[in-house]
Amino acid sequence: MIEQAVPVLAASELRPAAAEIFLLAAACVVLLAGAFLPERRRDQTFLLTMLALAGATWVSSLVAVPERTVVLYGQFVADPLATLLKLFAYGTAAVTLLYSRDYLRRRGLLRGEYCVLVLCAVLGIQVIASAGSLLSLYLGIEILSLSLYALVAFDRDNGVAAEVAMKYFVLGAIASGTLLYGISIVYGVTGSFDLGVLAELVRGEAAGGIGLVLGLALIVVAVAFKFGAVPFHMWVPDVYHGAPTPVTLFIGSAPKLASFALAIRVLAEGLGGAVAAWQDMLIVLAVLSLAAGNVIAVAQTNIKRMLAYSTIAHVGFILLGILAGTVAGYKAALFYTLTYVILAVGAFGVVLLLTRQGFEAEELDDYRGLNQKSPWFAFVMLLLMFGMAGVPPVVGFWAKLQVIRAVLDVGFVWLAAFAVLMSVIGAFYYLRVVRNMYFEEPADREPLQAGAAFRLVLSLNGLAVLALGLFPGALLAVCARALG
Repeated sequence: MIEQAVPVLAASELRPAAAEIFLLAAACVVLLAGAFLPERRRDQTFLLTMLALAGATWVSSLVAVPERTVVLYGQFVADPLATLLKLFAYGTAAVTLLYSRDYLRRRGLLRGEYCVLVLCAVLGIQVIASAGSLLSLYLGIEILSLSLYALVAFDRDNGVAAEVAMKYFVLGAIASGTLLYGISIVYGVTGSFDLGVLAELVRGEAAGGIGLVLGLALIVVAVAFKFGAVPFHMWVPDVYHGAPTPVTLFIGSAPKLASFALAIRVLAEGLGGAVAAWQDMLIVLAVLSLAAGNVIAVAQTNIKRMLAYSTIAHVGFILLGILAGTVAGYKAALFYTLTYVILAVGAFGVVLLLTRQGFEAEELDDYRGLNQKSPWFAFVMLLLMFGMAGVPPVVGFWAKLQVIRAVLDVGFVWLAAFAVLMSVIGAFYYLRVVRNMYFEEPADREPLQAGAAFRLVLSLNGLAVLALGLFPGALLAVCARALG
C-alpha cells in the first residue's frame, strides 16, 4: 500500500498572509478584552483596535511584494494592488472609528463588540483583495457581509436599524446565493475555481459558451449588489438612512474597496477573456446607476439618503472605468474608488461633527448657516461637496476626467457624453448643501461639540481633497504601480 504524502505549508507560504493572521489574532484579543475589562474601562478596546489597525499596516508594509505572488495552493494572491487596497482599508477604518468615538460613547455603544465587528469587516476586505480563487473570494465576501449585517443592527434599542438590518440580510443572502450559483456554473464549464487557471481557459470559443455566459451573468449580479448598482441598489438608501451614522460612515466607505477588488479579481483577471460578454452587462448597470442615482438624489431632503443615491451615481462612474476593459480603465476606476472613499469619509465626518446628544444632523436644513457657526468646517464641507460634484480644482474633478478619458479611448463617446450630463445634474444637489451653509440663516446657535482629535483629522481630510486635486499625479502614480 502506497502512502500519499500530506502537503505541509512552509513559512514562505504563510508570510504573504501575515497581515490577515495578525488582524484575526488582534480581533480575538479585542473580543476578550471587551468581555473581561470592567465597565468603566471598556473604552480601552477602542485603543486596542487602533493599535491593531496600526499593527496590520506595519505588517502589510513589511510583507509587501513588488510583483504578483500566488501562495496557499492558489487561494491567496499577494501583489501591489492587494497591498494598496489593504492599506487604504486600514486607514479608512481607523478614521471612521475616530470620527465615531464620541457619538458611540454618548449613546453607550462604544463596546468591544463594535470594534471586533469593524476588525472582522476589514479582515473580509483583506481576504477579497488577496483572493486567488472564486472560493476565497466567496469566503471574504461572507466575512465582510456578516460583519456589516451585525453592525447595522448593533443598536438594539433602535427599531428602524433592526428593520433595515433584516432587509439587508435577506437581500444580501439572495445575492450571496446568486454568486455561489454563478461560481458553480463557471466551475462546471471550466473545471477550476483558480482565477489564474480561469484566465487561461476563458479564451476564444469558451468565452462565448452559453454556460459561461450564464454563470458570468449571475456573478455580475452579485458584484452589482455589493457595489449597490441599479437595479440591485434597493438596500443602499434604507441602510444608509436607518443605520446609526457611524455605521453608515463605515459602510459608505471601506466596503467599496472590497467591491472594486471583487470586480477586478473576477472580471478583469479571471474572466478577462470574456470581456465582450460582461462589458455589455456593465454598460447597462453603469447607465442605470448614473441616471437613477443623480436624478433621485435631487428629490432628497435627508442628507444620508442624498449621499446614498450619490453613492449609487459614483458606482456608475467606477463601473464605467471597469467596463473599458483596458489597463487605463482599471487605473481610472481604482483612482475613482480611492477618491470616493476619501470624500465619503469626510462627508459623513461632517454629519457626525454636527450631531450631538439628542440631535441627529440628518436633514439638509440642519446645515443652514454653518458658515456663521464654523467658517472653517463649512469650507471643509464645501471642498467635499465640490469633490463629489467633480468641480476643479479638487480631486473629484480628476477622478471623473480619468474615467471619461478611459471610456473615450475605447470608442464609447455616447457613454462619456451621458456621464458628463449626469455629472451636471449631480452638481445641483451638492451645491444645494453649499447654498444652505453660506446663504441661509442658521437653524440654531449650538456650538460644535467635537474633540480636538476629531477636528484635526477632519480638517486634514478636507485639505487632502484639495491637495490631491492640485497634485493628482502622486495618487495616479500609486494606482499605476498597483496595476502594473
